[in-house]
Amino acid sequence: MNQLQIFLPCAAGVEGFLADEVHRITGLTGNDLLTGRGGALLRASWRDALLLNLHSRLAQRVLVQLAHRPYRSENDLYELASSVAWEIWFTPRQTFKVEVTAQHSPLTSLNFAGLRVKDAVADRFRAKSGVRPDVNTQWPDVRIHLHLTTDEATIYIDTSGEPLFKRGWREDKGDAPLKETLAAAMIAASGWDPHGEAPVPLYDPCCGSGTVAIEAAQIACRIAPGLLRRFAFEKLLPFQAHVWNAIKNEAASAEQLSPVAIFGSDVSHRMVDFAQRNAERAGVAAAVQLRGGDALQRMPPCETPGVMLLNPPYGERIAAAGSAGQNATERAALRAQGGAVGREAAHTDDGGEFFSQLAAHWKKNYAGWTAWMLTPDLKLPGKMRLKESRRVPMWNGPIECRLFRFDMVRGAVRARPGAASQGTADGG
Repeated sequence: MNQLQIFLPCAAGVEGFLADEVHRITGLTGNDLLTGRGGALLRASWRDALLLNLHSRLAQRVLVQLAHRPYRSENDLYELASSVAWEIWFTPRQTFKVEVTAQHSPLTSLNFAGLRVKDAVADRFRAKSGVRPDVNTQWPDVRIHLHLTTDEATIYIDTSGEPLFKRGWREDKGDAPLKETLAAAMIAASGWDPHGEAPVPLYDPCCGSGTVAIEAAQIACRIAPGLLRRFAFEKLLPFQAHVWNAIKNEAASAEQLSPVAIFGSDVSHRMVDFAQRNAERAGVAAAVQLRGGDALQRMPPCETPGVMLLNPPYGERIAAAGSAGQNATERAALRAQGGAVGREAAHTDDGGEFFSQLAAHWKKNYAGWTAWMLTPDLKLPGKMRLKESRRVPMWNGPIECRLFRFDMVRGAVRARPGAASQGTADGG
């Protein structure tokens, strides 16, 4: 258990930020830490695996690689799984499940591939102890991952269990909520650092259920993201409760008051209530200030310019938010029905009116602020009539997005020729 091969899957576009995070958590660097599309691969200890589960905000899981070799058929997968010493990881009294992912695998049935791995695990236990472990597809004690490429197969054991974005504090959420791992990636990409030499406030004017603001507040308060939840490694044989308790106690002792102000607001007061309850569960109710208010009308929450960071409701998530983004007929119809003019209801055809008005509001009232917006709309700068100073490619699940940076300078918003087609190179 001294040296394990660990794979940390993450959203595409987040790999470099994940590598920096792993270095901070474990101290690993150089050949012990490599990045590729969709994750980071590292040689690390069992203790490092526990630390990464507790502290990583960007990884989706912490997977320990147990076997890797070329394959041609399902029989090759059976042999590969048979070669793993499963008995050092769990007992036949525990349940397990095999999950399969693939990229261009030539096999006709991934279900059958998973079945062959399941048979190999069960047969090895029966040969060693005379007892086969049971399969539980819903709530297994142990999760085994099989990943197939065109000609190579890799088997992992999952030390996380539930995906790491499930921090344990978000019970209240609206439509299409932003995953906590993606919110953390937005924060990392923006460079916002509450512990730097000159920290600045952070504000999400379309906060929804509060994911960005709460992640930022936990970072500011040095609260480990995994402190509220359980992990799959707690049921594996290498687990030692006293080691884990010591790691958690060390993390808890590092918590502090936020050194910087963090704000969130939303046009839907229902969502603000959700965010407030989530902040309380996350332990940051005192660190984040949440209020209702239309993003097109809300003035800066503090005198010191800071960073705005938002994933505005848009397109494939929810139609554009803000009562000023609706026409008078829509607002009157909603009120006649007794409905709130809020986040879930407001819309325009493509969000253009909302975003142009938002840009005008920022230019007039948010001079000196930096705004970062995550959106799947690559033409957003043109709709806002703003020139982005940076764009960072980032994926929201299957949706390709860009995190645009806009530097607010006081003045009128002007259309620019070819605005929708111009822009800096990705990641520039």
